[in-house]
Amino acid sequence: MSQASDKVVIGKIGAPYGVKGWVKINSYTDTPAGIFDYSPWILGDGKEYQIDQWRPHGKSLVAKIENVDSRDDAERIKNLDIHILADQLPELGEDEFYWRDLTGMQVVTTQGYDLGVVKDVFNTGANDVLQVKANGKDAFGQKERLLPFVFDSVVQSVDKSGRVITVDWDPGF
Repeated sequence: MSQASDKVVIGKIGAPYGVKGWVKINSYTDTPAGIFDYSPWILGDGKEYQIDQWRPHGKSLVAKIENVDSRDDAERIKNLDIHILADQLPELGEDEFYWRDLTGMQVVTTQGYDLGVVKDVFNTGANDVLQVKANGKDAFGQKERLLPFVFDSVVQSVDKSGRVITVDWDPGF
């Protein structure tokens, strides 16, 4: 088994659906059904699982996982995260990034001011947002900053190897 850092969470097992082991699936992939493009799944219990069948159900998804044959079995895996190995993810282009790759990167302004480190990345619907934990000795007294991850207007460059994101941003904001 690989180390935990080599795994990526792509969804979560939801409530049981029926009595034959089917479960609801909460997908974190861009296209919800895209979660089924990955196999095997490694659930939060550390075991590998294969998908036997799946189908859309209204606006959500349901799946039958191999060796989960009853409602009791489905209850045992309810609320477990769905992981895959990081090397199962597709390769990205030069200006594309997985959120997990941005986390931990240093954020500096075009003038060289150190804003802090990316703590988290999330989507607001309009665009992705960097949650930046400010340095303990921030001159502007900031503990945290939220910066839109929008190329050219805010984000000027992302140096993957140097782990630095350069932004055009007022440090006092």
